[in-house]
Amino acid sequence: MDYVSALVPPVVMAALFIGVVRVIIKTQGGAAKAKEDAAVDAALARAESARRASAAGDA
Repeated sequence: MDYVSALVPPVVMAALFIGVVRVIIKTQGGAAKAKEDAAVDAALARAESARRASAAGDA
């Protein structure tokens, strides 16, 4: 019975990992993709402008 208790944690972790990967794959694209992309683009633009402002202030 020791082999059962040794195999249960890896099997459970593998099942959970497969579930997470499936959720990630299923949520790619879809109706909210443009909204999510716009939010990421806005965050990157804010970070870039903040970096340029701090670089201009240092010069």
